[in-house]
Amino acid sequence: MLELRKKIAINPPVFFVSAGLLVLFLTLSVALPDRATRVFSQMLDWVTSTFGWLYVATIVICIAAAAWLVFSRHGKLRLGKDEDRPEFGYVAWFAMLFSAGMGIGLVFFGVAEPLYHLASPPAGVGPGESANRALPVTLFHWGIHAWSIYALMALGIAYFAYRKGLPLAIRSCFYPLLGQRIYRWPGHLIDILAVFGTLFGLATSLGLGATQVSAGLHHVLATPHTLNMQLILIGGITLIATFSLVSGVQRGIRRLSELNMVLATLLLLFVFAVGPTMYILTQLPVDLVGYAKECAVRSFRFDLLWGEGAEWSRGWTLFYWGWWIAWAPFVGMFVARVSKGRTIREFILGVMLVPTAVTLIWFGVFGNTALHLELAGPGGLTNAVNQDLSTAIYVVLQNFPLSRFTSLLAALVVAVFFITSSDSASFVVDILTSGGHPNPPIWQRVFWACAEGACAAVLLYAGGKTALKGLQAMVISISLPFCLVLLALLVSLFLALCQEKGRED
Repeated sequence: MLELRKKIAINPPVFFVSAGLLVLFLTLSVALPDRATRVFSQMLDWVTSTFGWLYVATIVICIAAAAWLVFSRHGKLRLGKDEDRPEFGYVAWFAMLFSAGMGIGLVFFGVAEPLYHLASPPAGVGPGESANRALPVTLFHWGIHAWSIYALMALGIAYFAYRKGLPLAIRSCFYPLLGQRIYRWPGHLIDILAVFGTLFGLATSLGLGATQVSAGLHHVLATPHTLNMQLILIGGITLIATFSLVSGVQRGIRRLSELNMVLATLLLLFVFAVGPTMYILTQLPVDLVGYAKECAVRSFRFDLLWGEGAEWSRGWTLFYWGWWIAWAPFVGMFVARVSKGRTIREFILGVMLVPTAVTLIWFGVFGNTALHLELAGPGGLTNAVNQDLSTAIYVVLQNFPLSRFTSLLAALVVAVFFITSSDSASFVVDILTSGGHPNPPIWQRVFWACAEGACAAVLLYAGGKTALKGLQAMVISISLPFCLVLLALLVSLFLALCQEKGRED
């Protein structure tokens, strides 16, 4: 019996409830796509109009908590025993952080979002200011706010798992509040919420990635850019991701993450070299200052959730906040898994600042190139973005030499980000549904990898022409209860840190 339990390695309440609810959701969405579309839309409108303030407040609290931890006396504590040292070097660590975090989104929105904000000024921005503030507003959505959520979630998991010897699971973060009840239904419910946050957060990324790969193949090879093609791509890339996942963290996920960073860097350097290089270099400092101003002001603009700016704020800022919160279990668990041995200070600074800096460079190159082409070049890019967001990067690349090759490279970068996100998320869901087992069996990895691909495919299918809105609705809705989980985690973590420091004193 012990050998069978070791081979199965599941936490039955979490595994079967999560799998059962997911199958029910997918079945109903396929059987009643029109009804699903209406429900998605109603959910999105209700959550953003009623609880938008909670998302904004949660993000502000996370940034303040992370800053306090960096400068506090807790910063020197190691995530593990005092003699433990990191398993991965900085290069591999940063590559896995970035590939698991938001790689697909950066490629998808790197060109599209600044152009969209240029044509349609964000809430709180006058028509004459959009050219100067389009990129800083974009950075506001993708920078330190997102990574503060990931850093704190990952810190809580790593601290309780490696320093306190509890299972590698989100439920472990609540031991100071729940005690032994983390092993009963209160803990099961937390992990079930984390499973669905991971599934629907990933489904949003996979849906965006599939539409962009499809757009790239259509742009270069004239293949159909249709829903059926996107569903085929989801199936094919999910299959590849499954093989990577079976290989494990050290071989499959790590090597693909490093490969993708190389490919993305090559694409970035090419656009920087052949694009408006001097314009990019002169704008980067301006964008950095503008980003700091947007963070200082826009972080506290609760008034933008109502009135004239409500539609824009709910469609952009709240969508991103919900996306990052829903993804916090996935990214947090994965980052915790590869971060044993680092100090709290080193961990928070690495997780928050390095990906934010890379994000600034990525948007600085691609976003400024697109804005320069629109404002001082041939133009016409905003029309392409308004017609189809997924084609934006290919429309930019066609203005430079080797456009067919670079467009294929961009599609390949998205595809590999797709794979690394899928196998990383599957690995995390495996750990959650196995009760914190660090290396769950292969059959569970395959099951959850296929489930994630199916989830993304069904949301695209049910959404139809409004697929993006369907993805937005699910990720924002599932992130609502996780806002409360995240805030409770912060309380629990601070209690544990203060107790440990009190014993040392």
